[in-house]
Amino acid sequence: MQIEITPEALLKQLKLSVHNQSLDQMDTIINKTKGAKDFLKHIFSLNDTLASLNAFVAPSNSVELLKIKYHGNDEVTLTKFHEAVNHWGNKYNVELEKVDSKETYYIKGRAS
Repeated sequence: MQIEITPEALLKQLKLSVHNQSLDQMDTIINKTKGAKDFLKHIFSLNDTLASLNAFVAPSNSVELLKIKYHGNDEVTLTKFHEAVNHWGNKYNVELEKVDSKETYYIKGRAS
Protein backbone atom coordinates (compact mmCIF):
# COMPACT_ATOMS: atom_id res chain seq x y z
CA MET A 1 0.00 0.00 0.00
CA GLN A 2 1.33 3.43 -0.96
CA ILE A 3 0.70 6.29 1.46
CA GLU A 4 0.07 9.63 -0.20
CA ILE A 5 1.73 12.40 1.78
CA THR A 6 -0.81 15.21 1.92
CA PRO A 7 -1.26 17.84 4.62
CA GLU A 8 -4.54 16.25 5.71
CA ALA A 9 -3.10 12.72 5.82
CA LEU A 10 -0.14 13.88 7.92
CA LEU A 11 -2.32 15.74 10.38
CA LYS A 12 -4.69 12.80 10.78
CA GLN A 13 -1.92 10.23 11.16
CA LEU A 14 -0.21 12.43 13.78
CA LYS A 15 -3.60 12.71 15.54
CA LEU A 16 -3.72 16.49 15.14
CA SER A 17 -6.66 18.77 14.37
CA VAL A 18 -7.49 19.31 10.72
CA HIS A 19 -8.60 22.85 9.91
CA ASN A 20 -7.65 25.48 7.33
CA GLN A 21 -4.78 26.96 9.34
CA SER A 22 -3.23 23.57 10.18
CA LEU A 23 -3.63 22.39 6.57
CA ASP A 24 -1.87 25.53 5.30
CA GLN A 25 0.90 25.14 7.89
CA MET A 26 1.46 21.47 7.00
CA ASP A 27 1.43 22.25 3.27
CA THR A 28 4.16 24.86 3.82
CA ILE A 29 6.19 22.41 5.90
CA ILE A 30 5.96 19.67 3.26
CA ASN A 31 7.00 22.07 0.51
CA LYS A 32 9.92 23.54 2.47
CA THR A 33 11.30 20.25 3.80
CA LYS A 34 13.86 18.80 1.38
CA GLY A 35 12.78 15.32 0.24
CA ALA A 36 9.73 15.31 2.53
CA LYS A 37 7.62 13.07 0.32
CA ASP A 38 10.39 10.43 0.37
CA PHE A 39 10.62 10.01 4.15
CA LEU A 40 7.49 11.45 5.77
CA LYS A 41 5.60 8.21 5.16
CA HIS A 42 7.90 6.79 7.85
CA ILE A 43 7.05 9.52 10.38
CA PHE A 44 3.99 7.61 11.58
CA SER A 45 6.00 4.71 12.98
CA LEU A 46 8.29 7.19 14.73
CA ASN A 47 5.31 8.98 16.25
CA ASP A 48 3.89 5.65 17.46
CA THR A 49 7.23 4.78 19.08
CA LEU A 50 7.46 8.22 20.68
CA ALA A 51 3.98 7.98 22.21
CA SER A 52 5.23 5.39 24.70
CA LEU A 53 8.13 7.71 25.58
CA ASN A 54 5.98 10.77 26.37
CA ALA A 55 7.04 12.43 23.11
CA PHE A 56 5.46 13.34 19.78
CA VAL A 57 5.88 14.77 16.27
CA ALA A 58 4.05 18.01 15.42
CA PRO A 59 4.41 21.20 13.38
CA SER A 60 6.59 23.78 15.07
CA ASN A 61 5.02 27.09 16.02
CA SER A 62 8.30 28.99 15.64
CA VAL A 63 9.76 27.63 12.38
CA GLU A 64 8.22 26.06 9.27
CA LEU A 65 9.37 22.54 10.11
CA LEU A 66 8.12 19.49 11.94
CA LYS A 67 9.46 19.08 15.45
CA ILE A 68 10.02 16.03 17.61
CA LYS A 69 9.48 16.88 21.26
CA TYR A 70 9.93 15.07 24.59
CA HIS A 71 7.66 16.07 27.49
CA GLY A 72 8.82 13.79 30.27
CA ASN A 73 11.27 14.17 33.12
CA ASP A 74 12.66 10.64 33.45
CA GLU A 75 16.34 10.25 32.47
CA VAL A 76 15.95 6.65 31.30
CA THR A 77 13.02 7.55 29.05
CA LEU A 78 14.87 10.65 27.82
CA THR A 79 17.79 8.46 26.76
CA LYS A 80 15.40 6.13 24.92
CA PHE A 81 13.82 9.18 23.26
CA HIS A 82 17.17 10.39 21.90
CA GLU A 83 18.07 6.88 20.75
CA ALA A 84 14.73 6.45 18.94
CA VAL A 85 14.97 9.82 17.21
CA ASN A 86 18.57 9.33 16.10
CA HIS A 87 17.89 5.77 14.94
CA TRP A 88 14.97 6.97 12.83
CA GLY A 89 17.00 9.85 11.36
CA ASN A 90 19.89 7.54 10.46
CA LYS A 91 17.64 4.81 9.06
CA TYR A 92 15.80 7.16 6.70
CA ASN A 93 18.74 9.51 6.01
CA VAL A 94 16.99 12.50 7.58
CA GLU A 95 18.81 15.56 8.86
CA LEU A 96 17.74 16.46 12.38
CA GLU A 97 18.64 19.59 14.31
CA LYS A 98 18.74 19.36 18.11
CA VAL A 99 17.45 22.54 19.76
CA ASP A 100 19.87 23.87 22.37
CA SER A 101 18.75 23.41 25.98
CA LYS A 102 15.50 21.68 24.95
CA GLU A 103 14.53 18.07 24.36
CA THR A 104 13.38 18.95 20.86
CA TYR A 105 14.58 18.22 17.34
CA TYR A 106 13.62 19.86 14.06
CA ILE A 107 13.23 17.65 10.99
CA LYS A 108 15.29 19.55 8.41
CA GLY A 109 14.88 17.19 5.44
CA ARG A 110 16.84 14.62 3.50
CA ALA A 111 20.47 14.52 4.52
CA SER A 112 22.83 15.33 1.66
